[in-house]
Amino acid sequence: MTTARKTTTVFLTILCALLLTIVGLTERWPAWTWATLAVLLVVVPAAAMKIAAVRRGPVPVVFEEQLTAPPVERTDCQVSQVALPSLWEDYDFVFSATVRWYLVDSPGNAPVLNPPGLAAETVLNRARVLTEKREPGQASLVQHELGGLLSRMFPDPTGQLQAMAENISLTLRPQDQERLDRLAEVRKDKAVWEHQRTYEQSKRQYLGEDVLKDTGSAVVWWLAKNDEHVEKTVADLGLLARLTSAANDSDIPERLQDLLSPPRPDEPIAPEHPEEPTRQRSAADLVADLFDAMGFTDGDPRREMLAAQLAHIIKEQNRYETAEELLRRFAPPGDEAA
Repeated sequence: MTTARKTTTVFLTILCALLLTIVGLTERWPAWTWATLAVLLVVVPAAAMKIAAVRRGPVPVVFEEQLTAPPVERTDCQVSQVALPSLWEDYDFVFSATVRWYLVDSPGNAPVLNPPGLAAETVLNRARVLTEKREPGQASLVQHELGGLLSRMFPDPTGQLQAMAENISLTLRPQDQERLDRLAEVRKDKAVWEHQRTYEQSKRQYLGEDVLKDTGSAVVWWLAKNDEHVEKTVADLGLLARLTSAANDSDIPERLQDLLSPPRPDEPIAPEHPEEPTRQRSAADLVADLFDAMGFTDGDPRREMLAAQLAHIIKEQNRYETAEELLRRFAPPGDEAA
């Protein structure tokens, strides 16, 4: 019987005795009644406690051990600046944490020679399984993943203790972080450069294979650009024929010869029967006439830009000499020397 039950039994016994005493005085019981009443007040509570003890049986051994077992003691140690592998070779994570553990009963009561070392090894092995599958650029994310993975007690391989980790820190060496930052910048610059190159290739392909494929295509393109100035388009037919001829490094067809502009007033007219053959005008001369007609005078940067694009298109047609002539003719002195 517990102390609380014993106290309750004594209290009830005293209360019953007081009640019976009051009743006996009121009813004027005889003297032998008082002696019987005193015996009953002593015997009945004792018998009740005995019967309760017999019914309850002995206290279980396990319960007694639980009452007397000492509380579980947990200890900890610090793990600092430990290199853990990442998915990339030679890029290690730097791991630090507080390792906590407590000892458990092991089979055969085998002694634990170095609990801190065993607990640290258990935590590091568990962390390594995760970090070696992660890229080094994800250090901050992996740190939170480890915080969840190592936040619960888990047994070591020998089963002699339970271990966990808290206050986890996962970083990269400063040199490795700097290398990763440089690699990221290079990848970004490369992506921009590839987009620019693709754009330029697409533009050259569009001009060479569509716009300047022949004079008819150039006229349609020019008309679309100047849809409100049909007369201007008609006036520029000769220039478009020259431009198409220069882009394809070919002669102007005879059927388009009539579209060519007449000679300028300051340009001498060739004699009817020249003593020496007239010098044939080059593709660069024809392109220069086109630029002049478009209002792109000498020194205008658009002359250089368009000439460079035409040179790229002509090179793709394996007309390298004509392309080089255009670059020499319209490139600034500094660029030509380069």
